[in-house]
Amino acid sequence: MDKTQPHPLFKLATELGPLLVFFFVNAKFNLFAATGAFMVAIVAAMIASYVVTRHIPIMAIVTGVIVLVFGTLTLVLHDETFIKVKPTIIYGLFAAILGGGLLFGRSFIAVMFDQMFNLTPQGWRILTLRWALFFAGMAILNEVVWRTQSTDFWVNFKVFGVTPITMIFAIAQMPLTKRYGIEPASLEASEAEAGDVRKG
Repeated sequence: MDKTQPHPLFKLATELGPLLVFFFVNAKFNLFAATGAFMVAIVAAMIASYVVTRHIPIMAIVTGVIVLVFGTLTLVLHDETFIKVKPTIIYGLFAAILGGGLLFGRSFIAVMFDQMFNLTPQGWRILTLRWALFFAGMAILNEVVWRTQSTDFWVNFKVFGVTPITMIFAIAQMPLTKRYGIEPASLEASEAEAGDVRKG
């Protein structure tokens, strides 16, 4: 099914908007108020994404579900530990999915990122391994930060640290995607050859 490609600024707004809401509400009130606002903002972002594109990325769905579950636990039990450990759970889950897929000869990175480009099988494997290691590293980093620093420091790190780190890492993968990228013409030829093999 073809998906409507949203404007890059819209995609950026749906991804960063909830984090900025989380930051400002925490700065003005407290972490519990920020958690509630974050949950509402996440749901609003997913609804906006569906209204505009008729599609919600897999990563956004998984993240949204975990935010709602751990956010609810944070508010009901009045324990900020749950919202702080939430990124660790998300990163760990993504690392496990990607790493586990590789063990079974599958690359799920294309599904997670809605396959924004076409790569050779080797390219997908390398990219998947890199992102699996990145998510594992981010899970460890989140644990270190929230366990050793203040709540305000952790919030600042979550909003203004994680995003730049992720963007820098993603940009650093561009040489890989160019090296193992498949041009549209080559991709069509490969698909045609695969079709001929199946017919034969």
